[in-house]
Formats: sequence, structure tokens, C-alpha cells
Amino acid sequence: MSPLLSIQGITAGYGEISILENVSLELVPGQIYALLGPNGGGKSTTLKVCSGQLVPTKGELMVAGKVMTGSEPNALARAGICTIPEGKGIFPNLTVRENLLMMTSSGATIEEIEQATYNRFPQLSSRRKQLAGTLSGGEQQMLAMSRALSTDPVILLLDELSMGLAPLIVRQLYEIVQQIAEEGVAILVVEQFARTVLEIASTAGIMTHGRLTKEGSPSEIQKDLKHAYLG
Repeated sequence: MSPLLSIQGITAGYGEISILENVSLELVPGQIYALLGPNGGGKSTTLKVCSGQLVPTKGELMVAGKVMTGSEPNALARAGICTIPEGKGIFPNLTVRENLLMMTSSGATIEEIEQATYNRFPQLSSRRKQLAGTLSGGEQQMLAMSRALSTDPVILLLDELSMGLAPLIVRQLYEIVQQIAEEGVAILVVEQFARTVLEIASTAGIMTHGRLTKEGSPSEIQKDLKHAYLG
């Protein structure tokens, strides 16, 4: 199966500060790749390269077989890449429905977006007139996911989905992530807290000091996590 997303030999950073060194990974349709490791290891920077927010100094970014290194974020979005950033990426001063209405620019109608949203997250239906900033943390993350999915992505980039959320909510959200992958979407998940995402991941990698130091099955990666975080 050909990869939907491929980065090869990526080196990237900010100004004179190098963050990533020779990073390579691939995602195929339906795959959930969990990118794990301690804070400051380069995980979020990897997502920025994949979404076009950061241009690498070396290496190649490919989407569905097409070289897109250096492409603008909007070009990568049109190619099917969608990011849910750390901090959820919603408009807190707009209602749930208004947040969804803004996504009609992707081509879907508000009725289609609402139907898909409330089928996936029924609890948002009764919140449609509520300001997004007054939702619970879990509901805000559900809204962010709904906004992202309304663009019909082929590649979904998730940054710290569990941030600030109760373990039960995190588990529910990752069940939805698994369902999305089963629809054929390739998903790259950056997480500091590994246990729940490893339960649904098909592949995992450990990133420390800007390098992908280990890649394998979730069970293989589980054995190396303690050393990655403490060593």
C-alpha cells in the first residue's frame, strides 16, 4: 500500500536552532501512528513540517506520492492534510453551530456538517447554541475534531489530544480516532502520555532530542518508553 504521507531525511529548526535531525516516517491509509516522547523532543515540530507551518532545511515531504516540500499550509490542506493543534483550535466566543458554520467554506453544507457532528458526538447537539468557550474541555476537543473532519481529510494530524482532559474522556476521544482511521484516514498522533494512544495505534515511534530513536509495534515501543522519558 502506497503511503499517503511520507517525510524522508527531514532536518528542521528555528533560525540557528536545529530541532529535527534526519527524521523519516510514513503513513498509509487507515494507519494510526503514535509519535511519543518527552517534551522538547521535536514531536510538535514534526507536525509543523507535515502541515507546512515549518519548511525543513533538508529532506522531503510527500503527500500521496507528490513532492510537497516547502508548500504553503493552504496547499497542503487542499491536498487533504488537516491539523488539530494543541489547545483545540476553536473559536471560544462563537457558538457551537457558528464554529461549524465557518467550515462550510470547505464545500459541505451546514446541515451536512451538523449531521456528521451530532452523529459522532451526540452531546454536542444540545450545546449547539452554547458558546464554545463555555463547553467542557472534552466537548471543546470534540468540536475541534468535528471542524477538522468537515474538511474530509485524508491525513489527520493530532497534537496532544489528551491535554488537560480526564482519562475517561481521553479514552472516548481515542475510540473516535480509531473509527476515523477505519474509514481510511491516515492519522499521526503526537502524545506525551502514551498508554491510551498505544491501545489503538498500529505503529509507534519514540522521538528524543529531535531524532526518531525507535519505531515499531505498540507492544515493542511500550518496552522502551520508560528509558525514553527517564533516560
